[in-house]
Amino acid sequence: MKPGARRLTGTDGVSHAFDPGSFALELILSGGPPPWDRYELLHTPDEAAAWLAESYLAADLPFTADDVRVTKADLARLKEFRATLWHVVPGLIPDAKTLPGITTRQLAPEDRALINATVGEPPLAELDETGRIRRRTPITMRQVLGAAAQDLIDIIGSDKVVRLRMCEGNNCALMFYDTSRPGNRRWCSMQRCGNRHKVGNYRTRHTD
Repeated sequence: MKPGARRLTGTDGVSHAFDPGSFALELILSGGPPPWDRYELLHTPDEAAAWLAESYLAADLPFTADDVRVTKADLARLKEFRATLWHVVPGLIPDAKTLPGITTRQLAPEDRALINATVGEPPLAELDETGRIRRRTPITMRQVLGAAAQDLIDIIGSDKVVRLRMCEGNNCALMFYDTSRPGNRRWCSMQRCGNRHKVGNYRTRHTD
């Protein structure tokens, strides 16, 4: 799978591929508030570094976990920013479901302040001696969160915001940025919620 596309496994043991469409929304996949904390992936700085090396951040200019500098304090900052995403993103999706642990609210002044303050220097890439783009290393948490904040700003500060989605599957809280050409993606994955919907419709049509 390409960086950013994740293979997720539900509590039923069934796995499926899921593409969140952006780095900011991908961060939500790494864990969340109760009861979604049961999906927490970033328990240690080393786990966070390895996760980031497989993220959208590594899509164009790949890097390894050894290229990422993460401390315990950095991990706490990442989770603080992620918690803001759990509050802000659902509030930008008109038909977002009300599910445990998800608070939908309008973008508040404190949210804007945190997002704006998170964007910063130095950039993740630079030009080398030959004029080609190269990744700056080591990658710091300031750069990681700055990239996520800029990604979020680029979406919610433009008409792209109308492409934010929450999967229409029952009890599915997966959120994504719809990159499909027609802009009509409904499911986290056709392998999971899309297929369940098709099966449900089939059973309904064939029930006496």
